[in-house]
Amino acid sequence: MPGTDSKSAIYASIGANVVIAITKLVTAAITGSSAMVAEGLHSLVDAGDGTLLLVGRARSRRPADEQHPFGHGKELYFWTLIVAMIFFAVGGGVSVYEGVLQMVHPEPLRDPTPAYIVLAIAALFDGGSLAIGWRTMRNAAPGHTLFEVVRHGKDPSLFTVVLEDIADVVGIVIAFLGVWLGHRLGMPALDGAASIAIGLVLATVAVILAGQSRGLLVGERAHDAAIEVVHRVAGGDPAIRRVARPLTMQLGPDEVLLTLEIELHPELTSREVAATIARFEARVRDERPEVHHIFAEPMLPAEQGES
Repeated sequence: MPGTDSKSAIYASIGANVVIAITKLVTAAITGSSAMVAEGLHSLVDAGDGTLLLVGRARSRRPADEQHPFGHGKELYFWTLIVAMIFFAVGGGVSVYEGVLQMVHPEPLRDPTPAYIVLAIAALFDGGSLAIGWRTMRNAAPGHTLFEVVRHGKDPSLFTVVLEDIADVVGIVIAFLGVWLGHRLGMPALDGAASIAIGLVLATVAVILAGQSRGLLVGERAHDAAIEVVHRVAGGDPAIRRVARPLTMQLGPDEVLLTLEIELHPELTSREVAATIARFEARVRDERPEVHHIFAEPMLPAEQGES
C-alpha cells in the first residue's frame, strides 16, 4: 500500500538523520567548522520534521465526527506547513546565521579529517534514505517526474521526504567543498560561505513545501482524472443526459469531495431517478475509490430548459 510505503520512507529518514545529526554536531565541535554545524542542524531538523509528518499522518486518519463531518484529512497538510516553517526558520535561518558569524569572525579550521569521515558516512545514510524515498514515490506515482509529483501531488509526506533527502545530499556536497577549500586555501571564510549556501538550500525546500501545503489547505481541486471519470460514467449511462458544474476538493491524500448536478431524462420516475444517481455514484467510486463524498443534485425540468 502506498500509505505504508510512505510511512516506511519517513521512518528510514528519521533513523538516518538522528544518527547523522549527532555525529555531525560532535564533529563540528572537534573541527570548529560552521558548515558542519549547519549540516548537523540540517539533519536534526530533518529528524524532527519526519516525526511531525508521522503525527500529521496519524491525526489525518482519525474518523469523521460531529465537529469534522468530512474527517481530518487536512491535518496532514497543516503539519506539512509546520514542517516547512521549521525547515525555513531553524534549518535555513540558523545555518545562514552561523555562516555569517564565520565570515565576519573567521576562525582557522582544525584537522578536517573527522569532518571528511562523517560526511562520507552521512552520504551513505542519506543516499540510502533518498533511494528508499525515491522508490516509494515512484511506486505511488509511476510515470511521473519529481516536479509533477510535487506540483500536483496530494500526499505531502510522499514528496517531503524526497525533497529533504535531496537537500541532505546537496548539503553534504556543499559542506565538503566548504571544509576542503577552507582548509586547503587557508580561508575559513569559505567554510562560512558553505554554511550560508546550505541555509539557502533549506530555505528553498521550505518555500516549495509551504506553497504546496498552502494550496492543499485552502482547498485544492482533485486530479483531472476524477472529473474525466465523472463524464465517462455519465456518458455511459442511458438515463443520464449530462452532468453540469462538477466541482472537486481534496480533503486529504486519499479523500475527495465531489459535487455536481445531473440532467436526467424527464420521463424517469422518482424511484428511477434515485436508482440512477445511486448507480452513478457507485460507478464513480469503483473507478476512483478516493472520491468518498458525492453530492449529486438532479436538475429540475425548469433548470434543464434554461441551461
